[in-house]
Amino acid sequence: MADLDSMDARLDVANLVREEVVTDRKIGSIRVLTPITVDGQRDPAREVTYLGETQIMTQMGPLPISFTINAKSLAEAVEGYAQAAKTGVEETIAKIEAMRREAASKIVTPGDAGFAATANKIQMP
Repeated sequence: MADLDSMDARLDVANLVREEVVTDRKIGSIRVLTPITVDGQRDPAREVTYLGETQIMTQMGPLPISFTINAKSLAEAVEGYAQAAKTGVEETIAKIEAMRREAASKIVTPGDAGFAATANKIQMP
């Protein structure tokens, strides 16, 4: 429990945002993050952020994809959603492929953590 006692779970009052979700209930959603002050008023010193969300189907099931939409208004975010989603999906697929190549190129040797896990699964007749 010592870890819980040292945990600092205070919110950063300088970075509060109000979140709204806009969706067409088919393709995805846009999260509108509006900066606010600690008293709940709009913070004009910071820009509104638009985050898109969608999912793609994989062999393992749906994979959620999140991406930033560069926009100054909700109308711009809606207009830019398709291109931002395409870019987000492409980047996610590239990351998955890189992780797959990295995992395939690893050689497990005695002394590696992976070797111990593999060795424990070997059964002698």
